[in-house]
Amino acid sequence: MVVTERVEIEGRALELEVGKVAKQADGACLVRFGETFVLVTACFRKDTREGVDFLPLTVDYRESTYAGGRIPGGFFKREGRPTEKEILTSRLIDRPFRPLFPKGYTHETQIIGFVLSADGVNDPDVLAINGASAALMVSGCPFDTPVGAVRVGLVEGRLVVNPTHQQRADAALEIVVAGTDDAVVMVEAGARGVSEAQILDAIDLAHREIKNIIAAQRRLRDKVGKPKSTLAPPVAPWPEEFAAGIRQRFAGPLDVALRVRGKFEQVDAVDKVEEGAIASLMDEERAEKGPWVKAVFHDMIKEQFRSAILAKGERLDGRAFDEVRKVTCEVGMLPRTHGSALFTRGETQALVTCTLGTSDDVQVIEALEGESHQRFLLHYNFPPFSVGEVKFM
Repeated sequence: MVVTERVEIEGRALELEVGKVAKQADGACLVRFGETFVLVTACFRKDTREGVDFLPLTVDYRESTYAGGRIPGGFFKREGRPTEKEILTSRLIDRPFRPLFPKGYTHETQIIGFVLSADGVNDPDVLAINGASAALMVSGCPFDTPVGAVRVGLVEGRLVVNPTHQQRADAALEIVVAGTDDAVVMVEAGARGVSEAQILDAIDLAHREIKNIIAAQRRLRDKVGKPKSTLAPPVAPWPEEFAAGIRQRFAGPLDVALRVRGKFEQVDAVDKVEEGAIASLMDEERAEKGPWVKAVFHDMIKEQFRSAILAKGERLDGRAFDEVRKVTCEVGMLPRTHGSALFTRGETQALVTCTLGTSDDVQVIEALEGESHQRFLLHYNFPPFSVGEVKFM
């Protein structure tokens, strides 16, 4: 059964179609806006892997060159690895959904978005967010908090919902807003000299449009939605009385340790309290119950962080919300680079270099909108040693 719901946005129709393409996926939605089409699917494993205590959600977004009537460049004439825009859009899609899955949901879940047609006028990224929500809503996945998303631009003094590429180029404000019926869950924006009031007006306008998109998703679910899977509530592997005993004995010392100033000193203090809790176990219990202690401590730390912020309006180390750690800057560290700087805030550091090139060094970008050249390149690396971990580079 093919069902289509329409929402009017700035005199144009946003269409959500279910049941025509990708019929074997748990959920699938074809989103159309102008002549830009995005197919988004959602699939989830019905079983869980042992030992997984997090949400294994994967989002993959792809813009194939055929969508714009072009052949890929390069010798092989095939699509290559994900572009920077595709990676960033995948993250853009991921962010509003991740916190909305049911607590304790650990089933492997994958959202895939394919741009099938690109008209060069309407950007497919916000369409993919709406398609992902619709696909999850009509699937059997126990996700029941629909999300809508729009882009708002301030063009010639007027707020425009889902502005065209040309309008975006001239916009003083461009903001992507994703939200539920009663809250905004994600904002990503760029602006040139706009007031706070204009930004708030843009968010308010976006949320009104989001509610209309969510209503269309609910209509789709009511018409063709699959029954939601009933998942057993997560059960802690340790008895509640064990957790209560750990909390009673060690919540006080943990609170003292968390209020130690200095990151390294705080970590050492917390580790000593945790090690003391593990040492209090019988020798024969430590192999089994040691991980229980670590899990209970993890929960207590989260609770104490939240309590300090909400009840006292301060961080655990006593700093106010607007109080930053000591900041230092050093320039000219590396003699053979064109520019270098070391920025330090507390124990967080960024070592930054700058290299100047010629016009021959510009980056050629092949995108659905056509070929463009980028003169400013920013490369960001997060090596594992920066957080004291052992991982692949």
